[in-house]
Amino acid sequence: MSTSATDRARPHQPRLGRDFSRLWWAAAVSSLGDGATIAAAPLLATRLTDDPRLIGAASVAFTAPFILFGIPAGLLVDRVDIRAMMVRVDVARAVLLAVLALGVLGGWGGLPLLYVCMFLLGVGEVLCRNAAQVLVPFLTPQAGLATANARVMAVQEAGTGFVGPLVGALLFGVATVLPFGVDAATFLCSAVLVSRIRRTRPVEPAPDRAGVLSEMLAGARWLYSHHLLRSLALVSCLINLAGNAMLAVLVVHSGKVLHLGPFGYGAMLACQAVGAVLASRFAPALTGRLGREGALVATAALIAVSETVLAAVPSVYAAGAALAIFACGTVTWNVVVVVLRQTLVPQHLLGRANSVYRLVAWGGLPLGAAAGGIVAAEAGTRAVFGAGAAVMAVVAVALLAGARRQWITRAERGAEPAPGPADTD
Repeated sequence: MSTSATDRARPHQPRLGRDFSRLWWAAAVSSLGDGATIAAAPLLATRLTDDPRLIGAASVAFTAPFILFGIPAGLLVDRVDIRAMMVRVDVARAVLLAVLALGVLGGWGGLPLLYVCMFLLGVGEVLCRNAAQVLVPFLTPQAGLATANARVMAVQEAGTGFVGPLVGALLFGVATVLPFGVDAATFLCSAVLVSRIRRTRPVEPAPDRAGVLSEMLAGARWLYSHHLLRSLALVSCLINLAGNAMLAVLVVHSGKVLHLGPFGYGAMLACQAVGAVLASRFAPALTGRLGREGALVATAALIAVSETVLAAVPSVYAAGAALAIFACGTVTWNVVVVVLRQTLVPQHLLGRANSVYRLVAWGGLPLGAAAGGIVAAEAGTRAVFGAGAAVMAVVAVALLAGARRQWITRAERGAEPAPGPADTD
């Protein structure tokens, strides 16, 4: 076969460009630092108190901004130079971590300083995660959106979910201050990389003060009027509820049922990172083969299978495989729905609609954790996994019905309602 024939037979892979590469590397290094701090913060708290509630408060402080500031962050992202904002936020986070490191080194870094730093780091995370998703469509061709989002999500999952925590725990064992110092350095590296991105989204004029509330609610009104994205936000909430219920009791399951120690539990969790990386490689191809509707049905079915395996097979290897399958499903789901938001939401509303969507979707996280603990206390961990499998099976059937109606194709053809006059700038 000639070279030209071979090139024609090979699937075309759009070039994502240097600007996207810089954004990807910025996400990679900052996610590595985030993972180190996520592991080190509760370890630091255990050095300062033995009260489990106060130790857990460090994680609460980091995640609370995702709910408290999601919508205001979306408005800000829609109204500022995204690139410049990400640079400033990364520099500010580096300063925060340097202050925390100095406090630990000097002996004056107590729990209040830890909580304040974790809360402000969470605010920065809300802003930068939202901004990055809005920026990606301006850096890559539309044909490459699925690939670009898959790569960003994979490196974020691997950094915060496996590599970063492992590095953070090891560094903390060497010196308490090291993980926070390393995280500060990663944010400075991220700021440099983002500052070198040449393209950015044009800045929209800021609303007057009287219209700020209306501007913040515009994204919510638009999302509510869009049947497809509104439904996907609610389904994402159910997926997060079932998934976080599983993860909340997994440590109990690993000890009481699988008889694993801390190292074995960590190794089992690492299987999620493997699944996430695999999904980043194959999710665009799967979406191209099955279509978006079919890919969403397949991901819901994969998550249902993973929970079924955890419930039915008391094996370490089966649990590791189930977690890898679970990560494949969730990352593939995120790739599809993020691209849909980036293509269906008007650009001037993307930050706000994106933040409202994530607010609804992430609402399932605390609900799932609470429900998982209650069910496990009453009926055991397998009951949690079985309930999650049942929920995801129902979701898969509902998505299959939507796929038969071609709801994504219809939405892209303009069958969905357009935003009303109040939703436009």
